[in-house]
Amino acid sequence: GPGYVTKLTELIRAKSSPRSDGLEDAREFVGFFPDFIWTVRDFTLELKLDGHCITEDQYLENALKLVSGQDPQTLVSNRPRECIRQFFPRWKCFVFVWPVSDPQLLSKIESIPESQMNPKFQEQLKNFCSYIFTHATGKRLGEGILVTGSRLGNLVQTYVDAINNGTVPCLENAVKTLAERENSAAVQRAAEHYSEQMAQRVRLPTDTLPELLDVHSACEKEAIAVFMEHSFKDDQWKFQKKLVVIIEERKGAFMEQNESASLSHCQAELDKLSASLRESISHGAFYVPGGHSLYLEARKKVEQDYEQVPRKGVKASEVFQNFLKSQITVEESILQSDKALSDGQRVMAVELAKNEALEKELELMRQQQKKKEQEIETRMRSFSENMDQLQKKMEMERENILRDQERVLDHKLKALRDLLLEGIEKKYEDLRREIKLRDEEIKALKKSLIEKILDVVRDILIKILSLLGDVGVKILSSAK
Repeated sequence: GPGYVTKLTELIRAKSSPRSDGLEDAREFVGFFPDFIWTVRDFTLELKLDGHCITEDQYLENALKLVSGQDPQTLVSNRPRECIRQFFPRWKCFVFVWPVSDPQLLSKIESIPESQMNPKFQEQLKNFCSYIFTHATGKRLGEGILVTGSRLGNLVQTYVDAINNGTVPCLENAVKTLAERENSAAVQRAAEHYSEQMAQRVRLPTDTLPELLDVHSACEKEAIAVFMEHSFKDDQWKFQKKLVVIIEERKGAFMEQNESASLSHCQAELDKLSASLRESISHGAFYVPGGHSLYLEARKKVEQDYEQVPRKGVKASEVFQNFLKSQITVEESILQSDKALSDGQRVMAVELAKNEALEKELELMRQQQKKKEQEIETRMRSFSENMDQLQKKMEMERENILRDQERVLDHKLKALRDLLLEGIEKKYEDLRREIKLRDEEIKALKKSLIEKILDVVRDILIKILSLLGDVGVKILSSAK
């Protein structure tokens, strides 16, 4: 009610920094106040003003006009009008006739079918509902921040805590507290979305690292969108940075799981494929003339079979490289015991083995370098995605701020226009009353002067006539 509105600035502050004069600027409240929708039930009056038909909104406008006068009763009467006009950006009015013609049925109104209600009431109700569902906006905290159910609960808790501590609740501080809670929850929700989607979409081990990183980028994009949807007033991007760090950590964990899965899978497959080779070595099958050539063929067969294993993952080359390293001593032993080879052939075989080992080491290093480049590219993609979504959110927030500012500016311009018009009208009325008063004073003064002149003239005439003796007496007698 208006009584609560008039006390609002005493019970709550909009800004944490008070004005220089120590007073709350009540105009700040218009930035987050809703539209003022006034419903008048059981309306029996005619929508007319000075004999002309008016709309419901014009009826409200007329009701909110300030009453002229400076007496205490008038000031008290004008206070709620001033508050409604000052705090609320827009005003709307709906009037409702009696829902039923029989007053006795009002006590049973809930059980009366809608079809039996006054058709005019039904029409008014339909217009009211249509306006609410179409035009009425949800509660906002300025800058386009929509108050959801959870946010309202947090706001209430913040206000209660402030009141219990003996301080005046401050909307600006409450919004900061609310933002901290909401943004922390938004980070958690976004991070959980990332983990859930990665677990659902990634089959470990992935065949290649880009396969994992592409899924990561898609899940990260969704996670950032979740954060943007549920966060607000993230000053200096404090919470978005937290999300970046968390997702980077969880990406690292998935990469480790992927490598671990690839390592165990490749090792298990290679152990199966090389079982025959190890058995032949232990039985001395290659320690015969020409054994080195037989060994190389058997090892090549293991390598070819290993290449055919599907989805080995990112550790495929490293696992096989480690297998080759484990075979160096065995190959040297077989080479030295092969009587079919000359010393020159042995030297050539050793050189060939060294070159092959070096080539595979270089290939492994190239793969590791490529892995680093892919990770850097993914981080750049992550940075770009964060910036793109942040820019879109900032543009949306800017539009909301501009829309709110335009809304407040429109209200202030309307209030200023109304005040000017009312001020001009009041000045006109004051001037008209002053002119009338002055006119009456002038008339009274003129009348007073004429009466005084007549009195003087009469006294002079009496004196003159009295000097004429009998003739003067006759003139006076006849004048009477």
